[in-house]
Amino acid sequence: MQRREFLLGMLIATVLIPLKALAAIWNKAAFESAQLDEASRQLAIDGEIPSDDIVIKAPMRAENGAVVQVEITSHIPNTEAVAIFVEKNPTPLIANYMFSHAVLPHIVTRIKMAETSDIKVVVKSGQRYFVQSARVEVLEGGCG
Repeated sequence: MQRREFLLGMLIATVLIPLKALAAIWNKAAFESAQLDEASRQLAIDGEIPSDDIVIKAPMRAENGAVVQVEITSHIPNTEAVAIFVEKNPTPLIANYMFSHAVLPHIVTRIKMAETSDIKVVVKSGQRYFVQSARVEVLEGGCG
């Protein structure tokens, strides 16, 4: 009986420990913020530096804001994180990706955009934050 309890305990620990680690990374306040400045503050973003080393490929015009494909590449050395914001969305923080130093920071994703707005990308490298944006005109509403 003790062996079964031990194995069950190990199984539960194996499942729950990664969930606790994921919860520690999740910044609920940043993702629920209704204002871009507040979402940035919740991610501790301070003093953004404009950079052409962040490449954003997005359509100039999106037929439907419900599905806008965005491709982001950071050529900034030691990129640790990439955050994607859309200011005119109900919750501006779209995603916050974390990278190890051995990975090329390249993202291809589909996002929702409520209306025409800039897609703002913030890259963290060390204690510095770099920024680049791209304007997307939304012809038909996406999220509300």
